[in-house]
Amino acid sequence: MFKSFTAFIVSTLVGLRDWIDARLPIMRAWETHMGGYYAPKNFNFWYVFGVLSLVVLVNQLLTGIWLTMSFTPSAEAAFASVEYIMRDVEYGWILRYMHSTGASAFFAVVYLHMFRGLLYGSYRKPRELIWLFGMGIYLCLMAEGFLGYVLPWGQMSYWGAQVIVSLFGAIPVIGPDIVEWVRGDYLISGITLNRFFALHVIAIPLILVALVVMHLLALHEVGSNNPDGIDIKKNKDENGIPLDGIPFHPYYTVHDLVPIVVFLFVFCGILFFAPEMGGYFLEPPNFEEANPLKTPAHIAPVWYYGPFYSMLRAVTFSISDTLNAKFLGFVVMGAAIAILAILPWLDKSAVRSIRYKGRFTKAMMILFVVSFIVLGVLGTKSATPNRTMLAQFLTTFYFAYFLCMPIWTNNKLGGLAGALRMPVCIGFGLLFLLLNFNAAEGVNIIIRLIGLALATFFFVMPWLIAKDDVKPEPERVTMDGGMNLIQYIGVFGLVAALVMLPLKAAGAESAHACGQIECYEFEADLKNKKSLQNGLRTFMDYCMGCHSAQYARYGRVAKDIGIPTDLAEQLLLEQGQKIGDQMKIGMTPDDAKKWFGAAPPDLTMVTRARKKGSEWLYTYLMTFYKDDSRPYGVN
Repeated sequence: MFKSFTAFIVSTLVGLRDWIDARLPIMRAWETHMGGYYAPKNFNFWYVFGVLSLVVLVNQLLTGIWLTMSFTPSAEAAFASVEYIMRDVEYGWILRYMHSTGASAFFAVVYLHMFRGLLYGSYRKPRELIWLFGMGIYLCLMAEGFLGYVLPWGQMSYWGAQVIVSLFGAIPVIGPDIVEWVRGDYLISGITLNRFFALHVIAIPLILVALVVMHLLALHEVGSNNPDGIDIKKNKDENGIPLDGIPFHPYYTVHDLVPIVVFLFVFCGILFFAPEMGGYFLEPPNFEEANPLKTPAHIAPVWYYGPFYSMLRAVTFSISDTLNAKFLGFVVMGAAIAILAILPWLDKSAVRSIRYKGRFTKAMMILFVVSFIVLGVLGTKSATPNRTMLAQFLTTFYFAYFLCMPIWTNNKLGGLAGALRMPVCIGFGLLFLLLNFNAAEGVNIIIRLIGLALATFFFVMPWLIAKDDVKPEPERVTMDGGMNLIQYIGVFGLVAALVMLPLKAAGAESAHACGQIECYEFEADLKNKKSLQNGLRTFMDYCMGCHSAQYARYGRVAKDIGIPTDLAEQLLLEQGQKIGDQMKIGMTPDDAKKWFGAAPPDLTMVTRARKKGSEWLYTYLMTFYKDDSRPYGVN
């Protein structure tokens, strides 16, 4: 009976499948893109980032849907609604962190996916359209990331939007109208937030998903590249099956489960133990509500925009009133992104894969990676003469890498192209010397030496290109794993050293986290419930007359530190208050400013809004009342 029932279920499901397939060709689609799609058998580690991008995309879409259920897109309530999600919505904190950490994870895997394309020439013929769709996805990601960054309506959200949107104002004639159109107002305001929310939640995701589908369709039409850069369709058996290919399903669907699991372990480790990643994923100023009258000391983008923001700031000269530094910086930033789209037509190498390219090409790849990483770090730091000079050198190298690519990827150039090799290389060398000569006062000797080294490198580039040793590609794909572990460690160490040297020369941040004084040492013991309970009582008795904690609720705070609800109602609440109320005070900000000169800060998130937040708060509470001009030293 059981067998007959099982057979009935199976036959019913098969019949349903066939009924659907007669009207919607699901089996043909499956065969085309999974079971009958033959992928090269020599994929390596670098090929996992494509599928990881899909995993993160699904995470972003699902968590984004859940977050919109509790988010309020208005200037008055956006910040508070994010804190409501974090504190009061069941598992809201993990959904928010999955989305914010997922944004950084998305860019990380996409950057590595693009780097793999650079390594193995995955943008070369016949895969140009795949690359262009990929660039469209990258642009959508940049737009989506920026729009989403504005939504929490924190200090950096507001001022970051102010800086980026105002860049369009540098466009001659139409710039101011574009800025007003993007804002929807004369200033960044609630209407800006509302339209950014609509674009972030509906418009851009639709375009993004469509581009991902077209990216995959184009990929499966021409076939995947591989570490050898060989087209597996050139060698087929009598049945038309590539000799060097294997079905994507079940081989790679099962194979990819391993990197997906490893990725999820790493992702969850960051999610639970370092979701803000020291301020790189979620910046401290964004834990303060947006205030148009209070400009942050340093406005910087999230890490994944760092390289392009650094290039924007690297332009410090003006040609005319119209072609001023702001406009030229905007052009440079846009060109730095746009030039990636024409990469398939710049690479003239006889081979696709880095495995068979010469030593000079490999050196250029290493220098490009170093310059991109250093520009990314510089973009997150405040500008100084040293950092600006270093950014100018590396921005010049970034463009030289692409503009000179037709020259340095082909050491057999003849005719006019070959004749241009020497003047182009010398021209870039002279440009580095010119930048060095016009360096601002205070630029140290190491930064200048970096500029001289780059100039010398371009002066000798024609001879280095001529001696480049390009190897012939094999007839069939190989199962050679490429570099071994020792070589990977060596290359990683070299890149790390080349990154650290200029960053050390550019200087570190010197400002104290506690203003003009050193922070007092302090470390909270979150396991000491008795101490935490005493601290809450002290805060209620002595501090809450002036300082609110308006984004927290009495009941949640009491629960977190182990106070029973009935005891919390008895000890913490005043007449008329309820256990679910927010910890607000009666003093208005206007009255506080009139009485004290400045409104005492809300202390709900001050430890997250400041560098070394716990130490800052402890130092503030211990020193704010000191006044040496008074007889007893206190005010």
